[in-house]
Formats: sequence, structure tokens, C-alpha cells
Amino acid sequence: MSQARLSNDERAQLLKAAMDAVKRAYAPYSNFKVGAAILTEKGSLVTGCNVENASYGLTVCAERAAVYSAVAKEGADMRIRAIAVVNEGGSDCPPCGACRQVIFEFGPDAIVIFQSHGDVEEMHILELLPEGFSRRKTNK
Repeated sequence: MSQARLSNDERAQLLKAAMDAVKRAYAPYSNFKVGAAILTEKGSLVTGCNVENASYGLTVCAERAAVYSAVAKEGADMRIRAIAVVNEGGSDCPPCGACRQVIFEFGPDAIVIFQSHGDVEEMHILELLPEGFSRRKTNK
């Protein structure tokens, strides 16, 4: 597992963009507002926030909102270099299982930054989702 390094400036930029995205979250049911920011391999910075719905199954997490926006911006070949996930309360906020799989789909080498135990954690997606499912062709 290779892990592309992020500069301190890139990390700070991702975390700031994710915190800015929290302000746009729509979470009237859980009151758990989450923001995410993606740095793509092409250098784009794309954000997303969670959007809840009265029919809970239709709710979308901030991470998936950001990934889908990045695909809309760059196209199907968009690849995630890094993603940051934060919430307004500062509580633990690792990506859920569904988001981990979506991150892996577009960033099998992605760095994931998230709030955990009062600090900010940084992990490779394969640490969060070992043996992620993929139907992409590989060169193995």
C-alpha cells in the first residue's frame, strides 16, 4: 500500500474546506452536520455536506456528496488523492462503511482525514476498508 504524502498546506486547505462545507449541511433530524472536502489527483478541491431527508434512507452523507460532485466536475476518470471529513461538534467522524466503499471506488490509494478521539486522524483507505470490493480491471 503506497501512501501519497500531503503537504501541511494541502491538509490545512482540505480541513478548512470541509469545515466550510459543514455550514451548508441540512441535518434537521439528527442535528449532526458533516462536511467533506476532496483533493483530486488533477488538483481540484471539491466539497460536499450531508443532506438528510424525512425518509431516512434517502439521506446522503457528506463524503458521498463530495465524491459525486467531483465526478460531475471531472468525469468518470476522477480519482481521489485525499478526503477530509469533519463535523461541527468536533466529535468522532470516520466515514461510514458505504462511504468507505465509494471512496475506495474512486481512490484506492486515497488518504482519509477525519476527526477521532479529540484529534485528527489520517489513514490510507485500505486501513479503513481492507479488501474493498472492486470490479475494475487490474494489471495483476
